[in-house]
Amino acid sequence: MEPLEFEAELWLWDARQADSWTFVSVPPALSEEIRDRAAVLPPAGFGSVRVAVTIGASTWRTSVFPGDDGRYALPVKRAVRRAEGVESGDRVRVRLEVLGE
Repeated sequence: MEPLEFEAELWLWDARQADSWTFVSVPPALSEEIRDRAAVLPPAGFGSVRVAVTIGASTWRTSVFPGDDGRYALPVKRAVRRAEGVESGDRVRVRLEVLGE
């Protein structure tokens, strides 16, 4: 399957006091496509879907997680944010591939 590409803003989830996590929300139409692609895969914990992601020159594997609003949330780890010189509030171009298809 072809990778999905989109641009979105990094946002901070700071529900836990000890640390905070930075995410990008996958647009609704692409979240629906991920759900469709994942429907044929073995179920994963918390409804997550394994993905390969590229932002700038950084590529890594992680999972996207479904949110209450129907969109998937993609965690962007600190090492990637540092390597790409981005932080919460910045817009990034994301290339995402569902793994296991």
